[in-house]
Amino acid sequence: METHNIPTRRELFTGFFGIGIVGFGGVLPLVHHMLVLRKGWLTDAEFTELLGLGQILPGPNVVNLSVAVGGRFHGASGALLAFSGLLLAPFCIAMLLVSLYQQYRGLPALQQVLAGLAPAATGLIFGMGLRLAAKLERSSWCIALAVLTFVAIGLLHWPLLPLLLVMVPLAVTLAWHLQKEPT
Repeated sequence: METHNIPTRRELFTGFFGIGIVGFGGVLPLVHHMLVLRKGWLTDAEFTELLGLGQILPGPNVVNLSVAVGGRFHGASGALLAFSGLLLAPFCIAMLLVSLYQQYRGLPALQQVLAGLAPAATGLIFGMGLRLAAKLERSSWCIALAVLTFVAIGLLHWPLLPLLLVMVPLAVTLAWHLQKEPT
């Protein structure tokens, strides 16, 4: 894997802390912007690979991604620093907001604010998906697997875990088999 810049441990913590403090409702687009576009710690291809790894592991994909990125550059200490940086601020903010929500959850204005946040979050995730899809390998099997996965999850609402147990080995097998064939 090619990497442009190698962050220090402090940069890992502060970079992910900055993401955690501004990333309400989903930080994946912000993480991509920081890691690939602003800091240059990963290429788009490396980001996509680590995100794919984060997707198939249990737990939130961005948390898994932070652990993988931190571990890649500084081993276990880097993984712990990136993880802690990502989650410290949201944990403190969430604890504060939960206590405020318990106090004011009956206010109509608060319900309208929460309803308005959902479309914006959906748009962020959709935009990030389109950006990542543009970087995928342009082969028929990759496109077929992406479309099949989207249909199964997005339209048919199949359960994620059984689908992953089928799609991940299938994708790995296809990639391995097709990579061995002469070009």
